[in-house]
Amino acid sequence: MSRRFSTLLVAVVVLAVGAILALTVPVPLVALGPGPVFDTLGSVEVPEETADSAGGAQGGTDPGDGGTVTRPIVEITGAEADETDGVLDMTTVAVRQNLRITDAIAYWLDPEQDVVPRDQVFPPDQTQEQVDQQNADQMIGSENSAAAAAFHHLKLPMVPTVQGVADDGAASGVLEEGDKITSVDGAATPDSRSFVDAIAAKHPGDSVDIAFDRPNTGTDGKTTESKDAKVKLKPGDPAQGLEADQGYLGVVVGDLPANGTGVKINLADEVGGPSAGLMFALSIFDKLSPGELTGGRHIAGTGEISADGKVGPIGGIPHKISAAKDDGATTFLVPSANCAEAAANPPEGIDLVDVDSLDSAISALETIDSGGPPKLCATP
Repeated sequence: MSRRFSTLLVAVVVLAVGAILALTVPVPLVALGPGPVFDTLGSVEVPEETADSAGGAQGGTDPGDGGTVTRPIVEITGAEADETDGVLDMTTVAVRQNLRITDAIAYWLDPEQDVVPRDQVFPPDQTQEQVDQQNADQMIGSENSAAAAAFHHLKLPMVPTVQGVADDGAASGVLEEGDKITSVDGAATPDSRSFVDAIAAKHPGDSVDIAFDRPNTGTDGKTTESKDAKVKLKPGDPAQGLEADQGYLGVVVGDLPANGTGVKINLADEVGGPSAGLMFALSIFDKLSPGELTGGRHIAGTGEISADGKVGPIGGIPHKISAAKDDGATTFLVPSANCAEAAANPPEGIDLVDVDSLDSAISALETIDSGGPPKLCATP
């Protein structure tokens, strides 16, 4: 075999191996682009086994056939939802993993996609399961904060309500989700902060008397039974950020309407993170107040929200605006802290409205509906 033929053969083998690797071996890159949008005033199909009686399913398949039923994405319970019109889209970013080099090149050439190192999106010290759980936890926190912000804006009388009970907590088997706390050791607890402060002052081994009202089954919280329980607190777990000498009750308590009004968010588990908070809050407000917040228009937006209604920044704003525009939105609500990035390359045909709170977002939509100019993100 000649040296030239041997060299050619080696080169062919190397190229073949390289081609196989390029087509089969993932690279440590991810592609970010416009993701799906969800109309928070609309409905979605959910598995029948996850649907309970609250709110009432619309349509769907026959019971027991393992199919799906149609539910509002933002479902009001314990009160009658007002009629709505128009669209309030929450937006997402599509994250594509396990890219081959050929995929990465294709996405890199697409002007609507960003290709970045995987470590910029997924912390290298966390597993995929941990990331998924964190996103799910953030989504639940976003839903709770959105409800609290909307309820406070509507000035509904509130009461501290149990929203979760830890299996290892002192309250396990005593308190249940939906219990409305009225006092601790005889002292009234008008809000969740007063309840948390009362428990935080206790130590492991202390017994506390907790008075609460428990909703009667099948009444959507409209009737309750008053109860009283003595609970012996456990030691705090430092792994959960608690001091060992701090009493551990093991409940999550938030302020919910005293009249039993509640909210259930029906979305697939793969939708996570905190950035839908503003749009959830707007949908809740629209469904619990007279009139139509959108004026029949197609509105989209994003933004993390706190329980007191402040709107915080999020990631991926250009992709979310692009997704909204592709879906037909004409107005996009942008967190103030994201305005500079959003306005750096604004797409045509969609107004970028600057909002920093639930109040300012509602005010902006009311201004648009009356024909006035809202505050827009300033173009640099």
